Amino acid sequence: MGDSTSSVPPLLDLTIDNITPNAIKINSQSNNARSTYLMHRLLTHIHDFARETRLSTHEWMSAIQFLTQCGQISTDVRQVLPMASTPGSVPFACKLTFSQEFILLSDVLGLSLLVDAINHPKPASSTEGSVLGPFHTHDAPTLPSGSSMTSDPDGEPLLVSCSVRDTHGNPIPDVKVDIWETDSTGHYDVQHSDRSRPTGRCVMKSDAKGEFWFEAIKPVSYPIPNDGPVGKLLGALNRHCWRPAHLHFMLEKEGWDHLITALYVRGDPYETSDAVFGVKKSLIVDIEKAGKDTAAQYGVEEGTSLLKHDFVLVSKQEAEELRDRNATEALEKLGLRMKLVDHLPVPDLD
Repeated sequence: MGDSTSSVPPLLDLTIDNITPNAIKINSQSNNARSTYLMHRLLTHIHDFARETRLSTHEWMSAIQFLTQCGQISTDVRQVLPMASTPGSVPFACKLTFSQEFILLSDVLGLSLLVDAINHPKPASSTEGSVLGPFHTHDAPTLPSGSSMTSDPDGEPLLVSCSVRDTHGNPIPDVKVDIWETDSTGHYDVQHSDRSRPTGRCVMKSDAKGEFWFEAIKPVSYPIPNDGPVGKLLGALNRHCWRPAHLHFMLEKEGWDHLITALYVRGDPYETSDAVFGVKKSLIVDIEKAGKDTAAQYGVEEGTSLLKHDFVLVSKQEAEELRDRNATEALEKLGLRMKLVDHLPVPDLD
């Protein structure tokens, strides 16, 4: 082996003031301009954070332990395990094994929504995105339009009738639509230890008119898992762990911008304080009642709860162009001299 240190930039006598440029210099040897830029900005902000807050050793170690615990508690499946009830337990109290606690952490910090909004900007005429959350799975059954995706006998029946269109009002057929929600107790199927098959979730395709419909249950409010590191963080910040009632949707088709979103029931007590920042005004919907004609059309009882919604997708090209414009404007406001490579900013050194 040759001398692996021959090309390493020499470090100066390190101090509080010069550690940052030295760390940036030695971490800027990648041949990938984007990786170098990401590391440059990450080190700049993390070091500035430590200096501005005068971060203590105890706080630093607590943060490391917190992140370690997030990794240790993550598993492939998030389930409820049997747990004896205890006096004074909160509603929905349960012992959980966690999957992707880091997604939950990103959600409660507002980072998930921010990243989605940056990467999938939406024109005013299109459907806005929301958070994916940690409960999406890849084993949902593909069902024909008109099917029931729930097996919960205690939930209030809900008829959901939707369409998928472009920004000009034209129907978009053959869109893959992934749908999931909790049961009437506020738990997703993967949170139950006796889960034998997917329920409360399905995949459908929009028809030639861009339409799809299904039977579900009326969504209920529920708490995000709160007996792990993220739950303890929320407690320390005096925050609640509740999400307003909603249905998740993920729509995808080649040539169209990937849409991850949710529809939130108007009037929910957590509508303006969602623990994971998912609610947007345009995604708040009303639950109606199916009239005689609607009930006959869909084969449900008159008076059944009804949710109707039109999803509006934007083309991949339109989304990329808008993303580029937004990035250019934001970087100019920051006074940064950048160029876009594959729609991502890197320093413009030319």
